[in-house]
Formats: sequence, C-alpha cells, structure tokens
Amino acid sequence: MPVKKKKKPSRGQAKSGSKLKAPKSASPRVKTDPKRVAAILKGLDEAYPNAVCELNHENAFQLLIATILSAQCTDVRVNQVTATLFKKYPTPEAFARANPSELEQDIRPTGFFRNKTKSVIGASKAILERFGGNVPRTMEEMLTIPGAARKTSNVVLGTAYGIASGVVVDTHVQRLSNRLQLTQNEDPKKIEQDLMKILPQDRWISFSHQLIWHGRRVCHARNPKCLDCNLESLCNSKDKTV
Repeated sequence: MPVKKKKKPSRGQAKSGSKLKAPKSASPRVKTDPKRVAAILKGLDEAYPNAVCELNHENAFQLLIATILSAQCTDVRVNQVTATLFKKYPTPEAFARANPSELEQDIRPTGFFRNKTKSVIGASKAILERFGGNVPRTMEEMLTIPGAARKTSNVVLGTAYGIASGVVVDTHVQRLSNRLQLTQNEDPKKIEQDLMKILPQDRWISFSHQLIWHGRRVCHARNPKCLDCNLESLCNSKDKTV
C-alpha cells in the first residue's frame, strides 16, 4: 500500500500545534508630529540654553574663513590655526594678496589645504571686488563666493548676522536628525529642506547650534551616551545603547 506523503504547510499556514505570529508593524521612519518636535526643542533648550557657534571669530569675514577651513576638520583644530592666521592676515585684502604656497603651509593642519587655499583667496577677492569688502547678507549672494556652499553660508548668515535663511546641516545635524526621525534623508540639502518644513523659522539658527553641541557632547557617532541624554525618551534609534 503506497505511503501518503504529508503535505507541507503553505507559507501562510501554520504548522500543526503552532500559532501564526502577526507581523510586527514597522514604526514610521519619520516622526514629525508638532508636539514631538516641540518636545525635542524644549529638551534642547533645557540642555543647551547658551549654545553658540564654536568657531572663534571677531567678524563675519573671519567666520567665513574659519568655516571654510572647518570642512573635514574639527573646530578645535581650526581655532588653533586661526589664532595666528588672523593676526598674519587681518583683512580680506591681506588674504587676497597672500602667497598661495605660504598660505597652504599656514592652514596645512586643517587638511585639504590646497583646495582650501584656493577657496580662501578666491572668497577674499570676491568680497573685495563684488561686495565692497563686506560679507554679503543674502543666501543668493553668499552662494556666489568661492568655498561658500549652503552650510557655510548658513553658518555665516545665522551666526554673524542673525539671519535665518536656512538650517546648518553638518555631520552632527545629519546624524542626529536621522536618529531623532526628523528626516530619512542622508543628503544635507534634502535634510535642510525637511527641517525647514517642521521647525519654526525663529529656531533654525539655535536648533543647529544645539544639535551640534548635543552631537559633540552626548550623541556621539559611536557609543552615544544615551544614559546622559534628556532626549532619550523621544528617541527610537537603532544606535541607542540603553
């Protein structure tokens, strides 16, 4: 007598004696409910009420140069370099007339010194030739300056002039905005647009400063200090350590 083969349960059918598990509902990747955003802003205010740009500068031009130098470099290192750099080159005219080879060595510790030298001299000449020696006050004009993309322009406009033309998106803002589910984008320009839609404009400047401070002090790229984080209850990041 032939032996009957047992039928294999279909994909949607449970094995005998077992229960089907309901699929887990995936949490939304972006959580921008106004109350949640307000809670995040409140937490940042409580933790960093006095957060400011940590690049040392005395005027908008120095801030522009320091921000150009800060690409792929820490603010601490930039401040070490500009402490003597701004004494040697105190004005846009001095930078515009600088010997490129000599300036390269002056800013070498910040990395990518050849490209940065071109940007610094180019920016200085543009400010002298097109803006009367003054750093412009609009995003459109800032973006015409060599070395001044949106991040640099937002830093200068927001910190030097208090003009909220956008949101500064550096590596810290990029990382934390994703961890806090305020965006699911990785491109800085797209992240900026996402943040501008959900943040009050009067918080664009302070939000960036506060998030940068939080990224440097608590929410590190590796091993974030979640036990010390006052935003922990609002965070569902896969990188959490608690």
